[in-house]
Formats: sequence, C-alpha cells, structure tokens
Amino acid sequence: MATSERVPGRYDRLGVGYLQTRREDPRLVARIHAGLGNARSVVNVGAGPGAYEPRGLAVVAVEPSAVMIAQRPAGAAPAVRAAAEALPFGQQQFDAAMALWTIHHWADPGQGIAQLRRVARSAVIVAASERLNQLWLTRDYFPAMTRARRPEIQPNRIAALLGGNVRIEPFPVPRDCLDGFAEAFWARPEAYLDSRIRAGMSAFRLLDDAEISLGLQQLQADLRSGAWEARHGNLRQLGEFDCGLRLIIATGIDAPT
Repeated sequence: MATSERVPGRYDRLGVGYLQTRREDPRLVARIHAGLGNARSVVNVGAGPGAYEPRGLAVVAVEPSAVMIAQRPAGAAPAVRAAAEALPFGQQQFDAAMALWTIHHWADPGQGIAQLRRVARSAVIVAASERLNQLWLTRDYFPAMTRARRPEIQPNRIAALLGGNVRIEPFPVPRDCLDGFAEAFWARPEAYLDSRIRAGMSAFRLLDDAEISLGLQQLQADLRSGAWEARHGNLRQLGEFDCGLRLIIATGIDAPT
C-alpha cells in the first residue's frame, strides 16, 4: 500500500487525543507567519487540527484524515479532505502555501511540491534535515527514525524543486516548547518515557514495537544511571537548540508547465 494511502489511517489513530500534546508554540508561530510576508490567502497542506494557521487571512486547510479534521476548533479555517499530491484548487489560486511537519508523510514529495507550485505563488515549509540524525534521541536511542529523513525530502532538494527565490533558515526549538513534536523535548528526556506524549509524535508511529521498547529501556537506564546527564546535561542550560528542523521560504514561484 502506498504511503499516501496509509497516511489517513495512521493519523486516524494518531489523531485520537492529538491536541493533548500538540499545540502551537507562539515563538514558532512568529517565525512561520513572518515567512508568509504580505500573503492574504493561504492554503495549509497537511493541516491537522489547524495549529500555526494565521488568523485574519483567507485560509483553506487540506488534510487527508477525517479524525484530524474533526478536531479543528470552532471558527477554524474550512478544511478540504485531500492529499498533497492532488490539490483540488486552481492554478496559483493562493498567495502562499504552508506545509509544516508533513512532507515526510507524502507518498510522492516531488508531485506534492509541484502541486504547491501550481496552486500558490510562495511557500513556507518546515522540514527535517539530516542534522536530526545527530540528535541524541535518534543517534543513541531510536536510530530507525532516520528512515523518515529520505534524500528526496532534504531541505536543499525541496528548495530546488520549489524554484523561485528560496532561502533556508535554521528553525531552533525553544527548551520549553509547547508543541510536543518529536524533537521538542531535546532538553527534557524524561518526557519520552510518557506514552501519552509519544502518542502525539508520528516519528514513533513509524517505528515497530521492538524498536520503541529497546530505545525506551536504554533511555530509562541512562537516566537512572546518570549517563544521559553526563553526555547531554549541558543542553538543559540552553534556551533554544538547532535540532535540525529547517524553515524553507520561497517567493516568486512559477507554476509548473
């Protein structure tokens, strides 16, 4: 079964209780919204329950999971159930497209990015770089997470496919980040032992039970022994950290011919 066919089912499961741990962080909101520039109309692809959508603009959300759409709050932007690879909109219908923490789920990233180019004149994307593979969470405990960081979805590749005027910026994560995505607890390792917190992280949904169990056992042992603190305790003193996320901002996009 293709990845795009699995995504709605995966998020129908992941979506149960999603908002208990996943909510927008105002510091990340500011950087994402700054990337939108003067856009007045926005399509948010892979929108989930609607975090990071700008208020006061004409926003349309695209989300393949009915469970996720059902969690969008009253007053949220209207949502269309569709896949990134087949957006049901006209050519350059929007000033900007958003795609946040979603491209690694797309069955055909090249086709999805071509669709962003087709329907919008600019784009703001949050994606993972290979630097995440060096984060202690992946390197020391859950190395199979690297499977989600495929060559075709690296930031430089995404930028090349978008065209236009593109810049790639580090997207550091605050130590006390309110949004519980997989890298958010880089200085709070104890959080990963909580199944309720892991339940909101797609990175763990892509691992099998044996990989999760082995990694959790090692992390718990290292926290008890002080080994984690000895290796990474300095992280607790930092206000923010570059885990490897990147903010990709493209303007002046030409629709594909």
